[in-house]
Amino acid sequence: MQADTEKTLRLLKTARGQIDGIIKMVEADRYCIDISTQLMATQSILGRINADVLKAHIEHCVRGAMESGSQEEKDEKLAEVERVIDKLAK
Repeated sequence: MQADTEKTLRLLKTARGQIDGIIKMVEADRYCIDISTQLMATQSILGRINADVLKAHIEHCVRGAMESGSQEEKDEKLAEVERVIDKLAK
């Protein structure tokens, strides 16, 4: 993985802690809006992590294929990015 591993792990651990907290909130029958707020915060962190990973992929893997890869490798990397964009658009 080309993304900043230390930052990625720190954010993932933060998200994991938030999820653990959300589980406790559900078990304690906390107010729905409070749970929803925490869910949205966790989704936001995961989105930031995903953006960082995808940017690193484009900067390293895709750029490398465009600069020195075969036409097949270039097409493969572009198709990967297209599939991710399709998934994000859903």
